Amino acid sequence: MYFGTETKPLGDKDPAVGRSVLILGLGNILLQDEGVGVRVVEQMQRRYRISGAVEMLDGGTAGMSLLEHIRNRNHLIVVDAVRTGRAPGTVITLSGEEVPAFFQSRVSPHQMGLADMLAALELMGEKPADVTVIGVEPKDLDVGLELSDLVSARMDALVERLVGKLRSLGFEVDTIDQPQRGAA
Repeated sequence: MYFGTETKPLGDKDPAVGRSVLILGLGNILLQDEGVGVRVVEQMQRRYRISGAVEMLDGGTAGMSLLEHIRNRNHLIVVDAVRTGRAPGTVITLSGEEVPAFFQSRVSPHQMGLADMLAALELMGEKPADVTVIGVEPKDLDVGLELSDLVSARMDALVERLVGKLRSLGFEVDTIDQPQRGAA
């Protein structure tokens, strides 16, 4: 499922001109915390408007079919459940050499698909210039549509980490006015 962001025309002074970013939410929403990456992308779509060439994609467990979306990006930001051995609920950001190590201890099969995809893109000279993984250590990976209470409580921290990353890349990230509950 595609979640594109609204974009506005960019002026010459906008630092994000010419930068292509894909925010890729990964995970299986049928396995509780495994679906956290997809849930973060859904939150971002509902809560924020981002200037510039930023695309959001619910990658679910799609694997190699995401190749066309990932190739030649300036920045790929993967949002996912990550296993690093830290306490469940720990919010984690990996970049540079930490990213390949992340794929060594995978939570689920889709991570191997992404590792294979990045390797294939590197061979073709089309690998994203920068890859960042933003995630949370999962607590529960049992069958269920809801995130565990622990990981659900970390959603705002994950979203804010992602917003911070986008801002560090020079993108404007504005809050979308939310209607107040009970308002007519």
